[in-house]
Amino acid sequence: MATSLDLEEQEQLDALKHFWNRWGSLISWLLVVVLAAFAGWNGWQYWQNRQAGYAVALYEALQDAAESGNAARVQQAFSDLKDQYGGTTYAAQGALLAGKTLLDQGKTAEGKAALAWAADKAATPGLQALARLRLAAVLMGEKAYDAALQQLAWSFPQAFAALAADRRGDILLQQGKKNEALTEYGKAYQGLGVSGGGYQRAVAAKLAALGIDPDAGAAAGATAASAASTQGAAS
Repeated sequence: MATSLDLEEQEQLDALKHFWNRWGSLISWLLVVVLAAFAGWNGWQYWQNRQAGYAVALYEALQDAAESGNAARVQQAFSDLKDQYGGTTYAAQGALLAGKTLLDQGKTAEGKAALAWAADKAATPGLQALARLRLAAVLMGEKAYDAALQQLAWSFPQAFAALAADRRGDILLQQGKKNEALTEYGKAYQGLGVSGGGYQRAVAAKLAALGIDPDAGAAAGATAASAASTQGAAS
């Protein structure tokens, strides 16, 4: 009986040795790859968390500078934030805050530069959209209408499309292009929908001030533009 068990154990050991001789090297390499990937992932997570921590500290420094109205410190904190941690959302949020603060402090060129950076480099399309909307408003205030419209020609995410249309309407109206402005206001009104709340009512007021039934929205704008074109051709 003992001899039988010894033979069975020997056969099992021989089978194991054969299996290991055939597949042991591959299994070892697979273990090395898995462990390396796991270690790399942990290292990446650690690095990401560390980067985020540094970015938060700089963003908080920027906030403090903005609250105190110290434009020089705002510029320095934002410069460090975008140069060292430009791929984080904190850098984009810092750009929006720096842009507002610097503009409020009369540093127009620096404020526009911060917004322009966010418009091109922000980590998310939503933050890019906010930067473009704010930059377009600044340019409109400077009567740089073509430059403002260029910012608004960007492909905005759906959540911001109506806001961009409203701003285009404002710019076109200031350019004296009433019918084109009506079309954009109509897009904004329809795009905002009932969930737009106060913002939709503001757009409705613009349409009403221009003699358009807000509920007609984009259709009214298109009709007005078509009528103007027909009158122009007749004259």
